[in-house]
Amino acid sequence: MNCFGFDIFEFDIETGLIRSGYIIISIKLKGAMEMNILSVNNVTKYYGKEPVLVKALNGITMEVEAGSFTAVVGTSGSGKSTLLHILGGLDTPTSGSVIVDGQELGGMEKNELAIFRRRKIGFIFQNYNLIPNLTVYDNIVLPVELDGRKVDSEYLTIIVQTLGLADKLNRKPVKLSGGQQQRVAIARALAAKPAIILADEPTGNLDSHTSQEVISLLKSTGRTFHQTIVMITHNDEIAQSADRAIRIEDGRIVESRW
Repeated sequence: MNCFGFDIFEFDIETGLIRSGYIIISIKLKGAMEMNILSVNNVTKYYGKEPVLVKALNGITMEVEAGSFTAVVGTSGSGKSTLLHILGGLDTPTSGSVIVDGQELGGMEKNELAIFRRRKIGFIFQNYNLIPNLTVYDNIVLPVELDGRKVDSEYLTIIVQTLGLADKLNRKPVKLSGGQQQRVAIARALAAKPAIILADEPTGNLDSHTSQEVISLLKSTGRTFHQTIVMITHNDEIAQSADRAIRIEDGRIVESRW
């Protein structure tokens, strides 16, 4: 509950006097949970059994605010990719909960989760995951069409112009450079207007110059389209470009900095 105080004045017509006072109004504002697109509570992911039990994730708790750009950074084997798969509903945790846009992923049936993932979660992968026999345009609109929705042409035009793809819509992925293919992957993630975009090592296959270019595009498109982004990376320099960096080691969060 938030309280706000205001000075008030009352004019008495009969006496001509002005009375002053102070009033306090209590207003219930939206809670922090409602401002978070992603909430992760004590998530674990274990493989095998003792004495060879592998704790890929061991009690991850984090929240991501709407419109923010968060980097999860860690070395190979730290658990960061496992975390991303669980955040995206591609894998299930051993225990704990993941809430995306107010919906708990663990409470959904398989088909329901697939529909939710298609509508609410955009993915950007290291290997782009473009369909080679489709044009750039068809790759971008594929998630929308698979969901049976009409493509928002005006919105799509803004996306492709922002990402510099307007003159490449009829090309096949093989005719594009790595950086251009990753731009297509970003456009595809944005086209469905998801609640959150999860990027798994989006610069892993790119040179340093193109990597910085892609990160800059992620940041700018995130702000332009008010998009929430969580990016997995092993690169500390790239992680510094985010609004917030979370370091994960041995399946645990060891540092969170803004």
